[in-house]
Amino acid sequence: MQDKEEERSLVNVENKLTKDGFTQDFNVVDGRLQTIGNDSNKSYAPDEVTIVDFYRFEGESNPDDMSILYAIEAHDGVRGTISSAYGVYADSDTDEFLKKVEDLGKNLMKGHK
Repeated sequence: MQDKEEERSLVNVENKLTKDGFTQDFNVVDGRLQTIGNDSNKSYAPDEVTIVDFYRFEGESNPDDMSILYAIEAHDGVRGTISSAYGVYADSDTDEFLKKVEDLGKNLMKGHK
């Protein structure tokens, strides 16, 4: 039996999402979600993406090591992930973008499972 904590590690969740087709890495620049790496240069507004799922992680020894990993799908079928620190260390641009997506009601499809 696999240890529950090991199963929920950031690396293991990222590996599972990659197997499920969430292969693109995203970041937020100037209020838009942008692809990074893979020679891709796409950009999305909040109304062009959906939060499919999210995973919250806490540091083993330090509560300041908390982060959230989001599984995102864009309107054109591009699927990937973006992570953000949680709380005080959160990236305000990323949090603001994801809040806009949530406000549009485009969050948590949970269709990848």
